[in-house]
Amino acid sequence: MGILYEPTSFMGFAIWFCVLFSLILLNEFGRSSKFGGIFLFFILPLGLSIFVWPKTAAPGNEYGTGNWFNWVKTYSVLIGCLGFMAIRYHKSLINKKWVLCFPPIILAVNIFEAAIRDFECYSYGAWNGEYINNLWVMSGSWNIMNGIAGFLNIVAICGWFGIFISNNKTKDMIWPDMIWPWIIAYDLWNFAYTYNCIADHSFYCGLALLLSCTIPAFFIKKGAWLQHRAHTLALWIMFVMSVPSFADRIAPVATTHNKTAFFVVSLISLLSNVILVVYQFARIKKYRLNPLKDEIYSQTKSYKTVICENKKIKSKKIVS
Repeated sequence: MGILYEPTSFMGFAIWFCVLFSLILLNEFGRSSKFGGIFLFFILPLGLSIFVWPKTAAPGNEYGTGNWFNWVKTYSVLIGCLGFMAIRYHKSLINKKWVLCFPPIILAVNIFEAAIRDFECYSYGAWNGEYINNLWVMSGSWNIMNGIAGFLNIVAICGWFGIFISNNKTKDMIWPDMIWPWIIAYDLWNFAYTYNCIADHSFYCGLALLLSCTIPAFFIKKGAWLQHRAHTLALWIMFVMSVPSFADRIAPVATTHNKTAFFVVSLISLLSNVILVVYQFARIKKYRLNPLKDEIYSQTKSYKTVICENKKIKSKKIVS
């Protein structure tokens, strides 16, 4: 028996890596051209909404994909993807401050939805674990801790008026103030959410899915984490809605259903987000910043690296 998950076979790990790299590659296809984005996030889900999901994600189905949360999450993420594409490919939008409020709002809404889901799982009173709406859930203090961590993560969203479009062919939506401390705190919170609320699916929708956007944010296109996250999350949800048996029948990897594991995962999530908020407000006080208008991390090396890498073409033109 493992700590977080039951042991899996070599084939299980091979499938996990296949999921991870497929999401990364499809994200690259979606961001590399306008056609790729329109196909993946408009044409494909439109067809699935009409011909597939009414059957595979019908309310009360045996895999739990028919609950309100899955449907709301699917379309809210797709709206985010399409909204980000509009910002990326219509130059006039990036200069409007009200438009720049869209990315943090769609992000906050998605975090809020998941935090509410944690509280909902607590309300079930499944203290020893049971199947509810065809998903295995175990209620406990971890739900409360992680729900609070989600709210703290929302509070720590900052610097959205600094969003700009990268000066290259891919025209990525760059958010330089969203540096690694926030990303790591978000990852720890979101993993805890999947572990708490979609426990026996979290090997994929927790570990693989989070890495599929974090790896590109650190090694492929820095500063574009939110864009990577929206794309990979939309791709995963569309897949799960279409093939709901994947994590339960085709390639199942169950959690250990250990209360200590649930508690520790959510405690780490809560502590990391408390530290993030304290650190952020310390910077706000030190530099006398307005958290609703100013960029909090503009003096950091991570911020400056993102600016340098994504505005370097424009800078060369100015120098010449």
